[in-house]
Amino acid sequence: MKKAMIAMSGGVDSSVAAFLMKERGLYCVGVTMKLFSNDKIGAEDSACCSLKDTDDARGVAWNLGIPHYVFNFQDDFDSQVIRRFAEGYQRGETPNPCIDCNKYLKFERLLSRALQMEYDFVVTGHYALVEWNDAEGRFSLKKAADATKDQSYFLYSLTQEQLAHVLFPIGALRKTEVREIAARNGFLNAQKSESQDICFVPGGDYAEFLERYSGTAGAYGDFIDGAGNRIGRHKGQARYTIGQRKGFGISFSRPMYVVRKNPGENTVTLGEEKDLYSVSLTANDFNWITPSPRAPVRITAKTRYRQAEQPATAECLENGLVRVEFDEPQRAVTAGQAVVLYKGDEVVGGGTIAGGL
Repeated sequence: MKKAMIAMSGGVDSSVAAFLMKERGLYCVGVTMKLFSNDKIGAEDSACCSLKDTDDARGVAWNLGIPHYVFNFQDDFDSQVIRRFAEGYQRGETPNPCIDCNKYLKFERLLSRALQMEYDFVVTGHYALVEWNDAEGRFSLKKAADATKDQSYFLYSLTQEQLAHVLFPIGALRKTEVREIAARNGFLNAQKSESQDICFVPGGDYAEFLERYSGTAGAYGDFIDGAGNRIGRHKGQARYTIGQRKGFGISFSRPMYVVRKNPGENTVTLGEEKDLYSVSLTANDFNWITPSPRAPVRITAKTRYRQAEQPATAECLENGLVRVEFDEPQRAVTAGQAVVLYKGDEVVGGGTIAGGL
């Protein structure tokens, strides 16, 4: 009998994933990852890792008749997610910690533990699909059936070795179907709401969190225009991201946006809407799920989770860098975010944006 380790967050998606795996006849065990202490990040409660979430996961596991355990991965989460998040902001980037959590915690740390314990699969409640491509002898990562919930963007770092041991059983379902399954089976979290915040930054105040986490306040510096002229004072670069329009504490005769951040000089450049557009970008830390191309290849790309895919050409450069040239200029391409490439409904690969041009 195949064995599956279900990553159970306490939410409805991972709960239904566990149910579906048991229905398929796999031996299942539920695992909730303890990633941080709420008191350590300065929050009484959070979007995940609360006692209630653990209790919800345990309750669903009891309902299903499967064992449930809690794995303490707090040190890994601090070093691989929170610290990367803080260091990214110090470099003037806008990082995406959800991608790092998937990469380093779910599909590296948890998968490694599962394989050591002789489980065949790690199962999560992600909305995506993994399929075997018999013609090419490899796995494919594809978009979910529910386009409004598709999470393939966050999973581009998966390797062929990991895809062989990962299952996304709700990827073929719509969210409404997932909730219906949970309700029919009496899951206490069937109608549980979803948080839009970063789990360890409840309320979304990144600057306040970073100051508390690092022990230092963000240094004040200058707002400048495109010519380098000083036009005001900012309250620390972490409080601003590319494309931001409000919160400057300065009045202008026309709309102004954050178009660039220079951590070395501690300046934030403000400009007009037209200054936000880039025709290309370079990306590092790139992972190709399909074989890496030897020549420029036509793809579609997105530089933010909720962005519509844009037609472009991707090309491998030296030192593992990838350049993406867009057919049309793209707004607010932001260092630290991810660019993810698609061919149809298949994820080709992705990497971290180093900068736009």
